[in-house]
Amino acid sequence: MEVILKQDIPNLGFKDDIVTVKDGYAINYLIPKGYAVMAIGAEKKMLAETLKQRAYKEENIKKEAEKIAEKIKGAHLKIGAKAGTSGKIFGSVNPLQISEALKEQFDVDIDRKKILLDGDSIKQLGEYKAKINLHKDVRVDVKFEVFAE
Repeated sequence: MEVILKQDIPNLGFKDDIVTVKDGYAINYLIPKGYAVMAIGAEKKMLAETLKQRAYKEENIKKEAEKIAEKIKGAHLKIGAKAGTSGKIFGSVNPLQISEALKEQFDVDIDRKKILLDGDSIKQLGEYKAKINLHKDVRVDVKFEVFAE
């Protein structure tokens, strides 16, 4: 079944994408939760008109995302955390701390929801990599080091 996504869904697609999913997934989850609508004739026409109107704005947003990507490309963040002698952190480092470190060190404001880590959070000292989705077509990897304060 083809559906039109109403919001970004990880590992499926972005807002206003037309994707093909299994009938049960669409009928029992995506449509009742308001994440998607069925892609029928009228909905496709409305989507085409919306996309045409949004094309100019989207290009400007993409250019801005590329500027931010160039600014933080190759960046090496340093995030301090309280840790024990074994290197285990008291608490964890999550996308919120990475977002704050980017704001502090590079003056770039990135929503924490756009930052993806391997796993949910970091609980050991060391070097890690985060993937940042600035735009549908613009992604950048940022290395960061978690050190003991």
